[in-house]
Amino acid sequence: MAVKIRLKRMGAKKSPFYRVVVADARSPRDGRFIEALGHYDSTTEPAIIKIDEEKAIEWLQKGAQPTDTVKDLFGQAGIMKKWDEVKRTKKEA
Repeated sequence: MAVKIRLKRMGAKKSPFYRVVVADARSPRDGRFIEALGHYDSTTEPAIIKIDEEKAIEWLQKGAQPTDTVKDLFGQAGIMKKWDEVKRTKKEA
């Protein structure tokens, strides 16, 4: 089963916010998901990004693939840097 970390659109028309979720790649954008990792609100200035780092790194270790947008959000939140450190320490051990 291919697992993706992606955005789920929520909110009213013309005022969206997004949840960062782990979902099966075959499920629809706003359909069933496995676990919610956080949320992203692009309508505020500056944009609000709140993601549970421990859960995100745990899912990355399990092989979940983030979409391009989520990868950018992880980079802004500093999660990708921590993920690289975790991968590097596993290679050395």
